[in-house]
Amino acid sequence: MLEPLLIAELVALGLVTGFLAGLLGIGGGMLMVPFLTFILHHRGVATDLAVKMAIATSMATIVFTSLSSVRAHHRRGAVRWDLVVRLAPGIVLGAALAGAGVFRVLQGRWLALLFAGFVAFSATQMLRGRPPAPGRRLPGPGGQLAAGGAIGFLSGLVGAGGGFISVPFMTWCNVAMHQAVATSAALGFPIALANGVGYVWSGWNVAGRPPGSLGYIYLPALAVIASASVLMAPMGVRVAHALPVRTLKRAFAILLYALAAAMAYRAWSG
Repeated sequence: MLEPLLIAELVALGLVTGFLAGLLGIGGGMLMVPFLTFILHHRGVATDLAVKMAIATSMATIVFTSLSSVRAHHRRGAVRWDLVVRLAPGIVLGAALAGAGVFRVLQGRWLALLFAGFVAFSATQMLRGRPPAPGRRLPGPGGQLAAGGAIGFLSGLVGAGGGFISVPFMTWCNVAMHQAVATSAALGFPIALANGVGYVWSGWNVAGRPPGSLGYIYLPALAVIASASVLMAPMGVRVAHALPVRTLKRAFAILLYALAAAMAYRAWSG
């Protein structure tokens, strides 16, 4: 049974991450992981396990948030479904490999540092604001399969919906920013679903998990955060389509830097 204060904190976290999922197509995972790590550690879960459970629970919420977000983006005709179809097979393969295999053997501290490093790199690429070469296009089917595999694998390791990789990748290939955000939201569903199955399997017999855990996923937090985030994601979508592209990119980059710094600090102070 969750305490009323903890429920309120999780509802607030769900509302904020749902809004950001719709606004930036990031699934909200990069915000949830640091906070859930703190919450689980405060409840007596060992730091290494708390990081893994925070990542897994964060990813599981993206299953629900992405559906709400992509529905709103689709109504505006912003989702590039052709890209979703070509990237999704690689994403599922990469996510399954990360969630069911590599994730279990890595230490939580190294996962946190990996998380911080990739988020900071993505922020730098976005903030530089250099226009891509006019002739650059997305790679062919083989290249998109490989790109999807990298997005799914890295997302599975750090518990994010892939937007911190897929949005910079698509804009680098001259996909319009609003379309990149919307398509990233759609890609969040296969990423989260494949990884979620892997997290349940790899964490099934791990000792030290709190009551209410399914593998590495902490079900009470999942239920509260997912319920709140689904309600707020459409509002984030409306704001995203009202903002100028340059403002949207800066907001994306600033958020990523803040989250990278917070997670790196927690990893070193572990």
